Amino acid sequence: MLYQIPSFLLDVIVGLLGGACLLRLYMQYHRVPFGNPLGRFVFAVTDWIVMPLRRIVPSYKRWDIASPIAAWLLVMMKFLLLWLLLGNLSKITVLPLISLIGLAQLAVSGLTALLVVYAVLSWVPGANAMLLDLIARLAEPLVRPLRRFIPLIGGVDLSPLVAIVLLQVAAILLGNAMGWAWTLGR
Repeated sequence: MLYQIPSFLLDVIVGLLGGACLLRLYMQYHRVPFGNPLGRFVFAVTDWIVMPLRRIVPSYKRWDIASPIAAWLLVMMKFLLLWLLLGNLSKITVLPLISLIGLAQLAVSGLTALLVVYAVLSWVPGANAMLLDLIARLAEPLVRPLRRFIPLIGGVDLSPLVAIVLLQVAAILLGNAMGWAWTLGR
């Protein structure tokens, strides 16, 4: 119990802050305007870590490299704090690799949540048009390639469901990669 509570709290905090950093990267890459409430929230939550990193790490084309580095550093701090709590720093050499896999898991979780919200909002007739447009702009790049292969069935678009299934397969593979990385530290 003394490990579960801090682990849960760190998962929530790093999930929110790291996820916001990744969302910032994703929104900038797809040129989604930040003038909406979600964009303002993302900037407010991430500026404290992304802006100082931008002075060191420049952007590359449309990629804001400071945002994923900020998310990776947050994930790394989470694992480091948990290992300190356990008093087990024997795996410190694999911390960067485990943090990178944890970052990928965070990205997969965020994309899955985005697609679930997208699917649910598309089924709700009176959904907020501004919110639905924003979510659609973020989700469309994920489902558009699948629509070429998956026809509408009874007027229902199943491409978000297929994208979620593919993301869950990726989550399983990342979970196995995390287990493999743990064994490297032994």
